[in-house]
Amino acid sequence: MQTGLAQRLHSIRKRHGLTQRELADLSGVSKSLISKIEQGVVTEPQMATVHKVARALRMNTSTLLNGAPQTEEEEPPIDTGVWEPVERALHGKMPAPQEAPSLPEVRAQIDGLKPLLAANRYGEVAALLPTLIRDVDALGGEGRAVRSRLFNITGWLCVQLRRWERAEAPIRLAIDAAEDRLDAAASAATLAWMYLRMGRLTEARELATRWADDIEPRFSRASAAELAMWGRLLISVSSAAVRDNRPGEAEDAIRLARAAAVRIGREVESDSSTHRTFGPVTVAMVVAENAGIIDHYDKVLSIADRIPGNLLNGDSAGRNRHRLDVAMALHATGKPAEAMAVLEDIYRTSPEWLVAQKYARQILAGLLMRRRTLPASTRHLADALRVPY
Repeated sequence: MQTGLAQRLHSIRKRHGLTQRELADLSGVSKSLISKIEQGVVTEPQMATVHKVARALRMNTSTLLNGAPQTEEEEPPIDTGVWEPVERALHGKMPAPQEAPSLPEVRAQIDGLKPLLAANRYGEVAALLPTLIRDVDALGGEGRAVRSRLFNITGWLCVQLRRWERAEAPIRLAIDAAEDRLDAAASAATLAWMYLRMGRLTEARELATRWADDIEPRFSRASAAELAMWGRLLISVSSAAVRDNRPGEAEDAIRLARAAAVRIGREVESDSSTHRTFGPVTVAMVVAENAGIIDHYDKVLSIADRIPGNLLNGDSAGRNRHRLDVAMALHATGKPAEAMAVLEDIYRTSPEWLVAQKYARQILAGLLMRRRTLPASTRHLADALRVPY
C-alpha cells in the first residue's frame, strides 16, 4: 500500500517527466530504492536519501516529506533504566532533601556536569540529574537561573541520546525559567537542534531564525557571549537550510556565523549550561558538514586538513561529529581503510557517543559491504554499533 511519501514522490516524478531510472541517475539513489519508496515497500527512507531525491527534483526536502514524521535517527535499542528517575524528578515526585540545598552548592554541582558531558559520559550525567533536579526545585525562586541551565542540560542530553519524547518538556521549561536572554536562546538552540535531528527541518530553521533575529547583537559593542550565542543559532539555520535544499539561505547564515566567529577570534563557550563552543573552528566544521550533505567530499577533507587538532576537546560531541563527516568523505573517495581507522578511534575514545549515532552505523555498513574478512577490532565495532556482517 502506498504511503503519503510514496504517492507524493510518484506524482512529482511523473510531473517532472522523469522515469525512475532518470531520477535515479540524477539523484544518485538506486532505481530499486526509488521503486520501493514509490510502492510503499520502503516507508521511512533515510533522510539523506530523501534529501538527494528532493535535490534532484529541485524542491525542498520538507516539501517532499510534507510533514511526514521522518527522523534522521532511530530510537536507541537499549534503555538503561536511568531515565525513569529523571522523569520522576521532572514531575516533582522525588522525596524532599533532608537538608536544604544552597544555591552556591547546586551551581557548583551543575558546573561539574560540564566535564562529564565533554567526555561523553552520559550515563554518569543521567544518574546525577534526579538529585540535582530535586535540589533545584527546593531552591524555589532563588534557583531560577540554575533551574533553566539544568533543564537545558537535561533536554540536551535527551536529544544527544535521541530520546525525543523526553527532551522537549525540559527544554521548554528551561526557556520559561531563563532570567537571561542568552540562557533562553541557548535552550532555544537545543530545541532547534532536536527538530533538526528529527528531520523537522522547517521548524528547526524557523525557530533558530526567530531567536537569532531576536538577539542579533551590535558588532561594535557585543560581548563574546552574545556573538557566540547568535552564531550558534545561525549555525542551526544553516544546517536546517542546507538539508532542506535552500543553499542560498544556508550560505547566508553561515556567512554571518563566520563573521561573528572572526570577530571573537577564538573558540568560546556558547552557552552557560553545556560544553558547546562557538568560534572559527566550530564554523569550519559546520561548513564541512554542509559540504558533506551535498556530496562535496573533497571539500570536507580539505577543510578537515586545515583544522588544528588542539583547539577543541578532541573527544567532544562536536569534534566527533566532524570526524564522522571525515570518515564518510574518506569512504566516498575510495579510502576505506582510513575511514575505518577513524571510526575505530572514535569508538576507542568515545564509545557512549558513537553507539548512539545512526550516521556511524550507515558509514560502517557501507564499509563492510566491501570487506570479505574482518579483523577482530572491526567485528567488535560492528557488534557495538549493531551493524550486521
